[in-house]
Amino acid sequence: MKTFQLSAKPRTALGKKATKALRNEGLIPVVLNGGALVDLPYTGTLREGEKVVTIDEAAGKGLITTDLVVSNEAVRKLVYTPDIFAIELDIDGEKRTAVLKDIQFHPVKDTILHIDLLEVKEDKPVVIEVPVKLEGHAEGVKAGGKLTLSMKKMKVRAPYTSIPERLVINVDNLGLGKTLQVGEIHFEGLELVNAKNAVVCAVQLTRAARGAAAAAAAGK
Repeated sequence: MKTFQLSAKPRTALGKKATKALRNEGLIPVVLNGGALVDLPYTGTLREGEKVVTIDEAAGKGLITTDLVVSNEAVRKLVYTPDIFAIELDIDGEKRTAVLKDIQFHPVKDTILHIDLLEVKEDKPVVIEVPVKLEGHAEGVKAGGKLTLSMKKMKVRAPYTSIPERLVINVDNLGLGKTLQVGEIHFEGLELVNAKNAVVCAVQLTRAARGAAAAAAAGK
């Protein structure tokens, strides 16, 4: 996986008014998830921008998250690309590693409203959507069919250091009218999270292929 350098600042002024002011300055509020699991009530020391979010009130458990702010320009090449990255965060000189979890866009202007990041560790699996790339020349295409890609991305679970930039799938043996499902695909060291019966790609019958098949059947 490629790496992306991103500088961020802790954010302490929260609420709608403060958030609106940030956006007017070309800045984006960010939440870094995936922090330490702690007991509640939490009596430890929190760093600037950190807070404890309750995840299980009955069990008295919470997670430490970090509120940050980044510039719109700094994340442009991270957001507007099909590539995935391991984000090397620099928070006032402190280095942390994260992946992109979620982005909220303005419904009309399509500007970025909010970003969620997930802090990652080398020994802790994460779930990430990885772009799919088809390679080869399907048998069904040679017979006049059309290759279609139904899943441009697939969800995989693995340590972030093991996740590739692309999931490359060979379609040489995919016949006319056939589909390739998630359950038929395997990548060493990766767990595919999508439903096993979900169709990744298919070779569809075209009008020309149907005509050729009908002509062949009539000639027998």
